[in-house]
Amino acid sequence: MRVLVVGSGGREHALAWKISRSPLVRALFAAPGNPGIARVATLVPLAATDVAGLVAWVRQNAIDLVVVGPEAPLVAGLVDRLQEAGVPAFGPAAAAAEIEGSKAFAKDVMRAAGIPTAEYETFEDVAPAVAWARARDGRVVVKADGLAAGKGVVVCGDAAEAEAALRAMLVDRVHGGAGARVVVEERLEGPEASCICFTDGERVRLLAAAQDHKRIFDGDRGPNTGGMGAFSPTPNVTPAVAGMVERDVLLPAVRELARRGRPFRGALYAGLMLTPRGPRVLEFNARLGDPETQPILLRMASDVVPALLASARGDLSAAEIAFDPRAAVGVVLAAEGYPGDVARGDAIDGLDGPFDEGVQVFHAGTAADAAGRVVTSGGRVLTVCALGRDLDDAAARAYAAAGRIRFRGMQYRKDIGKKP
Repeated sequence: MRVLVVGSGGREHALAWKISRSPLVRALFAAPGNPGIARVATLVPLAATDVAGLVAWVRQNAIDLVVVGPEAPLVAGLVDRLQEAGVPAFGPAAAAAEIEGSKAFAKDVMRAAGIPTAEYETFEDVAPAVAWARARDGRVVVKADGLAAGKGVVVCGDAAEAEAALRAMLVDRVHGGAGARVVVEERLEGPEASCICFTDGERVRLLAAAQDHKRIFDGDRGPNTGGMGAFSPTPNVTPAVAGMVERDVLLPAVRELARRGRPFRGALYAGLMLTPRGPRVLEFNARLGDPETQPILLRMASDVVPALLASARGDLSAAEIAFDPRAAVGVVLAAEGYPGDVARGDAIDGLDGPFDEGVQVFHAGTAADAAGRVVTSGGRVLTVCALGRDLDDAAARAYAAAGRIRFRGMQYRKDIGKKP
């Protein structure tokens, strides 16, 4: 098979690394990729959102399967155009990807399907939104309706914080058009978990559960980020909880989307809060999570390609997915200034290790400079992942590997895998 991975982040490096290990694959490409992906795939100089360019390239190069990593090309309709060209693509069509592209649409799907989630309302004007938040003492979560690069969510502890978040989105438009409409929902309490499945529009196949760390500083302090690290498995998702999530969350979402004429094929991500009343959905994503994908795929013992292709073709009935019983921990190494404006162009040392067996360094915000050196080019620069006997062992191995890597201003949390 000839396979193209679309995207340039840590999730896409993990996908490319795992796909490259399949005996079914004879040629692997990535658009646009990054220096880490270049070690396992041939890079194609096309942006992930260049839908027309990607479709033309795929047709010219006889690609058998396209795996779309990030949300933006999904929402832009890349899979739709590939389907029209007769090319199997892993990922949902634009109509189904709206479950991530619009928080309000996702909430509507949840309400119609009876999926447990937080109480909420949708607003376009600031005054009624502030009033709704004040009626709940400001203990709410404010979410930009559209895509905001993982930064459109503000967890508020009082009325002043809530009003500030609402004014920033609805009045100051800090997220542009993505925040022209907001979802305000009750703030839930409990540990979070990420449950992701592959689906063919009818069936679901659960992946190993994971848990990520959203805030920038140890002890879950500071602003939210796109994710500072993740681990799998999470002890909070027992087999009983996983079964509940599959029955009460993932299957109802897939069936409701199909009922609306929006069949979802690809990876459906449910971000959950495990409350005393049971799991509640915080968000749906229309793709694999980042950084959860990195430890999940490090643990995957089966060949991922047959499952990706089966999902794309609409029949997962014979797909088998197996996981290593060991734990995996992924630590994000971020650039100076993240999650705000970040420094770029700093040389990265230590990428060649040496690293122990079971350690993988996945590139995200990296680039090659004119001299061929790997340099920083984004907020989340690398995810250092390791397998271990248990979470403590995996974390120790990941941090030992992270200690061998250096770039100016490098920052990372020291407590990944310790979350309750």
